[in-house]
Amino acid sequence: MPADSRDAAVPTASYSDRLELELEGAIEEEVPAGRRPGVVAGGALLAVAVVLTAMNLRPAITSIGPLLAEMRNGLGASAVWASILTTIPGLCFAGAGLAAPMLARRMGIGPAIGLALAVLTAGLVIRVVDGPYVVLGGTLVATAGIALVNVLIPVVIKDSFPARVGLMTGVYTAALQGGGAAGSAVTPALEPALGGWRAALGSWAVLAVIALGAWLIASRGTGRQPRPAAGSAAGRSLLRSPLAWIVTIFFGLQSFIAYIVMGWLPQVFIDAGVSKADAGLLLGLISVIAVPISLVIPPIAARQNSQSPWIVGMGVFGAAGMVGLIVAPGFSPLLWSVLLGIGMSVFSLALTVIALRARTGAETAKLSGMAQGFGYLLAAVGPFVFGLLHDATGSWTVSLIVLLVVMTTQMIFGALAGRRRFV
Repeated sequence: MPADSRDAAVPTASYSDRLELELEGAIEEEVPAGRRPGVVAGGALLAVAVVLTAMNLRPAITSIGPLLAEMRNGLGASAVWASILTTIPGLCFAGAGLAAPMLARRMGIGPAIGLALAVLTAGLVIRVVDGPYVVLGGTLVATAGIALVNVLIPVVIKDSFPARVGLMTGVYTAALQGGGAAGSAVTPALEPALGGWRAALGSWAVLAVIALGAWLIASRGTGRQPRPAAGSAAGRSLLRSPLAWIVTIFFGLQSFIAYIVMGWLPQVFIDAGVSKADAGLLLGLISVIAVPISLVIPPIAARQNSQSPWIVGMGVFGAAGMVGLIVAPGFSPLLWSVLLGIGMSVFSLALTVIALRARTGAETAKLSGMAQGFGYLLAAVGPFVFGLLHDATGSWTVSLIVLLVVMTTQMIFGALAGRRRFV
């Protein structure tokens, strides 16, 4: 049955109902009149809950870097332990692509996100109560919660704010980037103020609790729709959709670039003569630049038939910054960072494209899970390949040239993903 006719058959169904039923198969029962299970319709309260949730999706990760040396000293941990700690987020993000849609199908979107926020909160507390293995376990729990929300929030935006997909995606992305910047910038100051790295890291659980409370209020009244009758058609897989793979590769390539920049760019600058402190500030600048861009560009791009010109245009800025790093890394690090920051802000458009290339909330959930699952798996190997090339050649030139090639490929797939079509 076409998506439009399914939607017409259940005029009172909220997006969590449709997600649960459409992931199982065709909707075969009409929702009883007056019943509105699931998350409430998009409004100010839900928008606030989305923003607060987004602010929690990076501090658990970015707060570790500034305190990693203190953590290793205090725990007596090895460099291998540190490598595992910093690898966990990427692996969790990849695994959530499979877990999130199944969880949402069984629970509904509202309860699933609430559970994910509770898991995040628990992980933030657990990881500061004991030794190195508990830190790893708590980080695994916290980032698992983050990974689930990463996949499910685009569904909320798609179905609760259908007329403002670009605006809400921009607001969500800006809040996400702002939370990440706060995690790396505020945590060092919290350490002496709160008496150590454990309290500094654990304090981010307070923000998670606030987001959880807001989400529980915004999603009150959720319920589960009866399962479709046995023998109903199974939902189609997007693994056979060329467009879904194009979106997935686009998302994966931009994440591949982001992971490398976050992990290696400060060292590239340091080797070019930039001080350690300034190299850290330049990396922070790249994150901050994404905030205003995420607020402005996605709402404009989403109203147009194609997002391809915006994706390519931002990619050109990023490529220009990469050329500068290759040719003269120490000439103007500030300029190269600004250009890279503009280019990497395409992340907000990658999320926008996921919502725009699907017709329904169920399809958005599938596409989001596929793009982020496979995409983050691709991104996880980026820093390893980048560092391996440096070790093999003795300089950053080959590594940066490869990254420039990846940026060019990202623009190609981004241009294809940005055209008005549906999976």
